[in-house]
Amino acid sequence: MQNAFEIYAGLIALIFMGVGIWLALKLSKPKKETVFVEKEIYITNTSDFILNEKEIEKLTISKRELEVLQLMAEGLSNQEIAERLFVSLNTIKTHSSKVLEKLDVKRRTQAVEKAKRLSIIQ
Repeated sequence: MQNAFEIYAGLIALIFMGVGIWLALKLSKPKKETVFVEKEIYITNTSDFILNEKEIEKLTISKRELEVLQLMAEGLSNQEIAERLFVSLNTIKTHSSKVLEKLDVKRRTQAVEKAKRLSIIQ
């Protein structure tokens, strides 16, 4: 067997190539993780909601700012609010910051909570 060395070297090369391909496939596969999220849904009776117009006037909240506040309460992002109202993202950011300023809060969640407490939104 004159070519025995070449045959053994070729077999070893094939084995290493197979191991390399197998390892590459194992490492490059994204790991799948299943996450279960439980949500509690609170249903409130909205039929007896009365809009506090005096508070809206006192805080000088515009109709558009009130719309933005209501959509914030629904959990929409600024981008989603902009798409829903057909305005730019910068316009929504301006309205959001004005709402936060007028309600004297620092976060969207605080604004929604205070607005609900003042009966400005449902």
